[in-house]
Amino acid sequence: MNWCKFVVSIQKYMYMAGYLSSVFIGISLGLIGGGGSILTVPVLVYLFNIDAVLATAYSLFIVGATGVAGSVSYIKKGLVNLKMAVFFGIPSIVAVFFTRTYILPAIPYEIFDFGNFVITKDIFLMLLFAILMIFASYSMIRKNKPTHNKPLKKETFGYHLIFIQGIYMGTITGLIGAGGGFLIIPALVNLLKLPMKTAVGTSLMIISINSLLGFLFSLSHISVQWGFLLGIAFIAVIGILIGSFLATKWSGAKLKPIFGWFVLVMGLYIIFNEMLLK
Repeated sequence: MNWCKFVVSIQKYMYMAGYLSSVFIGISLGLIGGGGSILTVPVLVYLFNIDAVLATAYSLFIVGATGVAGSVSYIKKGLVNLKMAVFFGIPSIVAVFFTRTYILPAIPYEIFDFGNFVITKDIFLMLLFAILMIFASYSMIRKNKPTHNKPLKKETFGYHLIFIQGIYMGTITGLIGAGGGFLIIPALVNLLKLPMKTAVGTSLMIISINSLLGFLFSLSHISVQWGFLLGIAFIAVIGILIGSFLATKWSGAKLKPIFGWFVLVMGLYIIFNEMLLK
């Protein structure tokens, strides 16, 4: 009986940690414009004990709802480039649709095995997620050259690269449920020479559309616990509103490397947990 109480107590604390983490997911998005959404799936899997495939679908809704709330202030300030959002968004949406509708359901439950160790679909998705987290951490830790004072330049060479990047980003979003702002923002800044703040606002809009449509594409394959999902999304939205407010007080550029190191540690932990502890 005491053991049962201990297990229930541990589960209770894990849920509390999950709800608290949902706030910080939104705060990080509001402060640094990206990166927070990549923690959504690990929070759902490890703290709320949801299987990886369902967690990627839930993550799409949470990230999409949070992105909508975060992009409103950027739209009001004129910091969203609608032309670039459409150009990047169309191939992304197509890729998300094919990934959620055809590719993800086609992945077998048991992919391959090494002796007694079997790589299942859930483990594969979490390992893919961990690798992406490590790449994301690098983009957040490294020092970027300031670009916010540079005027918008017309670059004809960048458009086909953005189209390809949109397909790639849509596929990643469809597979693992992460918005991918850490990949979209550098593409908009480096390839299309958008000012940083405009790139962040445009990225949030792209993330919102991709994620919410990706969730809709998943509805035929999942059973949704709407009460739980809406609750987590609501908490994350509160977080992004807090983060947007704090962004006026604190420098997101200074906080970004710290968050990057945290994401790196989390990515390494997922690899260790999935490969050695299971």
